[in-house]
Amino acid sequence: MDAARSLLEVFRSPKLMDRRRAQGLRHPLPSILALTAVAMLTGITSRRGVVQFGNAFGREFRKLLGCTRSKAPSEATLSRVFRGIDVAVFEQLISEWIQARLGTRCFEHIAIDGKTARGSRGENLPAVHLLAAYASEMRAVLTQLRVDAKTNEHKAALELLGILPLSGKVVTGDAMFTHRDVCSEIVRRGGDYVLPAKENQAMLLADIRSVLDAPPAGLSPPAETTPRREHPPGLHDSQGAWAT
Repeated sequence: MDAARSLLEVFRSPKLMDRRRAQGLRHPLPSILALTAVAMLTGITSRRGVVQFGNAFGREFRKLLGCTRSKAPSEATLSRVFRGIDVAVFEQLISEWIQARLGTRCFEHIAIDGKTARGSRGENLPAVHLLAAYASEMRAVLTQLRVDAKTNEHKAALELLGILPLSGKVVTGDAMFTHRDVCSEIVRRGGDYVLPAKENQAMLLADIRSVLDAPPAGLSPPAETTPRREHPPGLHDSQGAWAT
């Protein structure tokens, strides 16, 4: 992806399908996504807040984002758009755009971690849980995926690793990701990992402790520390050996 592309141009990608009916369509999909993104950057987290934000800044502001109507899109319009958007495609486009913006700047560390989106829990709906990949040196989230209620962070991590630039990078995370398939995928794609082993991997933890607690290979055991009894010259000990 071209590093010079704006986020608004990314929202115009043909890969993002607008699933609304063409009849009566008033607000273009790219302008809705752009307005929402700008509103969220100011700290707004609700659909009502996005609508109020768009109306408060006036028509000229909305025209800059591609809006063509005298008013901002309604809450109902935002709801229909967000329900119909392909989240995986959207996240992939955003991830590619961020990585293009980072360009050739080098970074070595990628941290993967899960979090629950604040304010996402509804009366009859569970909270939205996200798995994110964060480049600490760049202070940027490279990509994130929603962890579906029917899966877990371990399985989501395998999908996340498939779209990350892992060559020459060190991946860290908590003990949730300390699994053979996660580690194998990181190594297969040219990366390294530093992951903790806790009680959830009891056998692995025992193996690590046995290796770390064992004396280094090839060295003699520690010298005897108990002082030997000395005998007077010319006497033998109980085993018949000369005492020294």
